[in-house]
Amino acid sequence: MTEEKASKAQAPKAQAKKAPAKKAAAPKKAAAPKTEKKSGATVTVRQIASAAGRLPAQRKTLIGLGLNKMNRVSTLEDTAAVRGMIHAVRHLVKVEEAA
Repeated sequence: MTEEKASKAQAPKAQAKKAPAKKAAAPKKAAAPKTEKKSGATVTVRQIASAAGRLPAQRKTLIGLGLNKMNRVSTLEDTAAVRGMIHAVRHLVKVEEAA
C-alpha cells in the first residue's frame, strides 16, 4: 500500500507551456509630421472662490488649471480641453479673454 501512495505522489509533471511564436515585425512607416494650428489665443483665469469644501474633482480641476488659492491668475492656451475644465469650475473662477 505504501508503494501505491508513493507512485501517486510522483505523478507526471505538467509540461511547461511554450510561449507563442513571435510574428515578424512589419517595417514601421514614417509618421507624418503633425501640423498643429496655434492661433496664439489665450485665456486668463482668476480664482474667485475657495476650493475648501468642494468636491475632490473640482479641487483637482483647479490645480490642473494652475490655480489653488484665492485670487491666483493663470494664463492658458484657449483649447477645448481648457474650456471644459473652466466649465467644470465656472462657479469658482472668473474668465478674462486675452488676444
